[in-house]
Amino acid sequence: MKGITIVVPYSPNPSFSATMATLKEMPVISQMIVVCDREPAFPLPEGAARIDGSLYAGGTMHAVLAAADEDILILFQTVDEIRLCPDSLVRFASVIESTNAGMMYSDYYDRHDGKGLARSLTDYQSGSVRDDFDFGPIAVYNVQAVRAAIQRYGLRNDSQYSALYELRLKVALENNLVHLPEFLYTVKRSSEDKAHNLFDYVDPGNRTLQKEREAVFTNYLKSAGAYLKPRQKETAHSAHPFPVTASVIIPVRNRKATLAEALESALAQKTDFSFNLIVVDNHSEDGTTGLIAGMAKRYPAISHIVPKRFDLGIGGCWNEAIYSEMCGRYAVQLDSDDLYSGDDTLQCIVDLFHRGRYAMVVGSYTLVDAYRKVIPPGLVDHSEWTEENGHNNLLRVNGIGAPRAFDTEILRNYGFPNVSYGEDYAVSLRISREWKIGRIFESLYLCRRWGDNTDASLSQEQSDRNNAYKDKLRTIELMARIQLNRHEEA
Repeated sequence: MKGITIVVPYSPNPSFSATMATLKEMPVISQMIVVCDREPAFPLPEGAARIDGSLYAGGTMHAVLAAADEDILILFQTVDEIRLCPDSLVRFASVIESTNAGMMYSDYYDRHDGKGLARSLTDYQSGSVRDDFDFGPIAVYNVQAVRAAIQRYGLRNDSQYSALYELRLKVALENNLVHLPEFLYTVKRSSEDKAHNLFDYVDPGNRTLQKEREAVFTNYLKSAGAYLKPRQKETAHSAHPFPVTASVIIPVRNRKATLAEALESALAQKTDFSFNLIVVDNHSEDGTTGLIAGMAKRYPAISHIVPKRFDLGIGGCWNEAIYSEMCGRYAVQLDSDDLYSGDDTLQCIVDLFHRGRYAMVVGSYTLVDAYRKVIPPGLVDHSEWTEENGHNNLLRVNGIGAPRAFDTEILRNYGFPNVSYGEDYAVSLRISREWKIGRIFESLYLCRRWGDNTDASLSQEQSDRNNAYKDKLRTIELMARIQLNRHEEA
């Protein structure tokens, strides 16, 4: 069996000592390295090498790789107590050797507050390039593949937060990343663990980290042949007649509690152009249908569509609206539980369409609760977006923002996938591949977080499915952009 180097981040918590005591008794481990981001409060295990710094820093990662004497490098990425056995390490080594993978990871058992959970992870795809992909607390690397990747593609020495992210991306350029669906270890978590927040990547407090990750990712795209120069393509003046300038598109199913307020916020818009509301009622069963019908009688601007099909997701409902005769020159998003923040939202969006001849315009939103009270992180403006690189960085992050608005002629060329998660991300990726996208960084929209949000209280299984779907979208888009670059070069 090939030799194994174990790398563990130091922690003063008792879990660190428990993990180290377990590892010390395993003869299959040839070398042990402890990465210390502080002075240890107690002696390290006998024979363990010490490297000072953060495991996420480029300089530290270079030092770790230089010190690793064995063929297999197992990185512990948590200070929680990890329980495994020699058989698990042998299995890791065997799979790495059999597959010649650049990196691998496995499923595990998760114990938290005395409760156990079998944690099944998702398979890595070529589009799994987001920096929060979940490999679990243990990642196993083929040292030869790592060194070859760094020799060819480099590894930043000055990064503070992104060494593990960059290492994985560089290794994946020419090697498989293998998911082994076997439960090879147990993690005993403390009750103080911080859960990943849906909005972490747009939190202003994380901006320095995010800019560094963007730089790492952009470099990866260039190495992969998927980087696109700034998009310059503008829309042409349309000769096609539209019934109105703008249409507010509202797909809805069972939102009687919030829909009336959403409709009222759209009806209250003050514009110098004509607009309508297209409400696509996906066979609601809670009284929403009657509410829409009643408001449509009072307000001629509301068009009520009930699809003939019963198999539509949110994307399919959008298609019902944008391909209808009632759709205006621009199609503007409004979710059935959200609100426009002022009476000038539509005017701001259409004005930008006219100024920049964009295929898509995206505003900013403020996160509020059911009572319109601002909740963290407050304003979500996606200020990481730049005209030069936003279309590239979009492949790394999980969303583009809201409200989203589209040039209907352009949008009709692509349509939405018939799903209820990621449909907006899919079309945003496709449009950004080719067209200019305009941004408004002031709040135009109130995104209400409440118990019935589509993404509220998701099970881990559903969250994994959602993430896997977006990874698939990224996989498709990366392939398309690589082909586009090859075609343009030819």
